[in-house]
Amino acid sequence: MTPALKSVKPRQVVQVAEKLGFVFDRQRGSHAVYLRESDRRRVVIPIHKGGDIRVGLLRSLVRDMGITPEEFLKLL
Repeated sequence: MTPALKSVKPRQVVQVAEKLGFVFDRQRGSHAVYLRESDRRRVVIPIHKGGDIRVGLLRSLVRDMGITPEEFLKLL
């Protein structure tokens, strides 16, 4: 059985993205754009003060990073 994703802080998503080789590119408002040159992937992480990233959006971000939810949880 796969472990369930839970809401996380935006900083935790940023840390996982950086572990995977994503590099901060730019920010517009509260949306930070991270790029990985090796496979040209891009992930846009919303960084709202005091707000968590809920499960639905987190699932989408994990997919954008090219990993499974299990891999994401291991990298936290």
